[in-house]
Amino acid sequence: MPPPPATATAAQHLELLLPRLTTLSHYKQFHARLLSSAVLHLDPSLRARFLDRLALSDHPAALPHALLFLRSLPSPATNDFNAALRGLAASPHPARSLLLLAGRLLPSPSPPPPRLDALSLSFALKASARCSDGTATLQLHALLLRLGCTPDVRLITTLVDSYAKCGDLASARKVFDEMVVRDVASWNALLAGLAQGTEPTLALALFHRLVGSFRELPPREEPNEVTIVAALSACAQIGSLQDGLYVHEFARKIGVNGNVRVCNALIDMYSKCGSLDLALEVFHSIKREDRTLVSYNTAIQAVSMHGHGGDALRLFDEMPTFIEPDEVTYIAVLCGCNHAGLVDDGLRVFHSMRVLPNVKHYGAVVDLLGRAGRLAEAYDTIVSMPFPADIVLWQTLLGAAKTHGDVELAELAATKLDELGSNVDGDYVLLSNVYASKARWADVRRVRDTMRSNDVRKVPGFSYTEISGVMHKFINGDKEHPRWQEIYRALEEIVSRIGELGYEPETSNVLHDIGEEEKQYALSYHSEKLAIAFGLIATPPGETLRVIKNLRTCGDCHVVAKLISKAYGRVIIIRDRARFHQFEDGQCSCKDYW
Repeated sequence: MPPPPATATAAQHLELLLPRLTTLSHYKQFHARLLSSAVLHLDPSLRARFLDRLALSDHPAALPHALLFLRSLPSPATNDFNAALRGLAASPHPARSLLLLAGRLLPSPSPPPPRLDALSLSFALKASARCSDGTATLQLHALLLRLGCTPDVRLITTLVDSYAKCGDLASARKVFDEMVVRDVASWNALLAGLAQGTEPTLALALFHRLVGSFRELPPREEPNEVTIVAALSACAQIGSLQDGLYVHEFARKIGVNGNVRVCNALIDMYSKCGSLDLALEVFHSIKREDRTLVSYNTAIQAVSMHGHGGDALRLFDEMPTFIEPDEVTYIAVLCGCNHAGLVDDGLRVFHSMRVLPNVKHYGAVVDLLGRAGRLAEAYDTIVSMPFPADIVLWQTLLGAAKTHGDVELAELAATKLDELGSNVDGDYVLLSNVYASKARWADVRRVRDTMRSNDVRKVPGFSYTEISGVMHKFINGDKEHPRWQEIYRALEEIVSRIGELGYEPETSNVLHDIGEEEKQYALSYHSEKLAIAFGLIATPPGETLRVIKNLRTCGDCHVVAKLISKAYGRVIIIRDRARFHQFEDGQCSCKDYW
């Protein structure tokens, strides 16, 4: 056997081989060469780069091999340790990165653990963000302060991002505000957290603050496509079309409007702000070869939410062969079939799925069958699933039972929900409504007494409408708006005008044991009616009215919106909890199926 090559020569040879490693067998052979040539200990830089590449390999056995390699080192360096941390943080089990940081996967007490640095903390923070582990992020923040890493802008930005992704927006803002130096990544981290969390309005305020000063910023700190995507996400969440148009225009100004991620965010924003035409315009502007799976998923979701099930199926069928549908694709198509009543098409899609169906797909099928009144099939789907039904599935069946007045099935679903520990207001309200629709007022009172004893409160209905860039909120029976008296007078005029078109209040939608006149009064001041009335007096004739409602719109409000669209020559778009309704010339895009 020839003698092993000189260490320097071996290191140079291995350096050339490193980029060519593609299989686990290659990695193992390379590891053997490291051991046999003594490069393992004499060239720690090459060793760490190999460990890093091994830990990040796509092969499922590569990461465990990397951890074994790390444990076999007599004195692992910080770079070795960081390579394993990074691989674990990016793996399907990021929490193991936090365990490794705590020293639980290393021999103890010897050899002594390697010294931590900013990279160690950065990888650990990314892991805690992926786990949504706010406690771990807080502990890492304390460690960061103890190690004196606060001047590291990238590390502090990762801390902001981790807090934001864990839902601790107050801490994210505090860390951001205390930063002496910020770059665009810092702004983006906070902006994305606010936009995707509970403070989208604050996210837009932050975006406008950044945009207002961007001409004075150095090039490396200017807003980029990540900034735009986060801002568009905020617009989509609150349904602000005017802000969305502004962000789109700004994207054109900085030259990122053609970026496919920006285009996907624009499709989502325009559809959720009620402008399906603009959403599809953006989708069709993307060259076919540049469209991604996210592009198709977002477009299919857009047409599905707006009730165009046929278009959802067409987009699904037109997906190029090099793009494989995923779980999200099938959910989007099934929802499109749901909202359009395309039961047979939906079942065909479900039974031809090329991915393993999960509980959401079964839920979509239960909803599909339930909406169509095929309640026995919906129930059979639940009990025949390969895994136990969750709370959402039984709530879906309860909703279907309420829609079709099936008391027995509603009681069964309610019992299952009670067994699963569900205690949300919607369960009680649906069951109460089933009883009320059959005038079983004693049962209604019993359900409401149970709600009170369990301290469950009904979520109030509210609606938003955007007028001249300002969001106006209305609650059922609201008299808090500065122009409430004008709004109420407008409602009286509306009822008179649509009465000429044959409107009669659908008092069956008022599920209380009260008189007919009281029921009519209760119907008159639902939040979406107040929002529409305000829109009519606050905008010029012919302007489209857009309303966002937190609950499902009731049958009477649906009829009223159709008649207003005809009587006043307006397009009215209502985004409720589940979908969009576009009212025009007395008709709704849902074709009265929702």
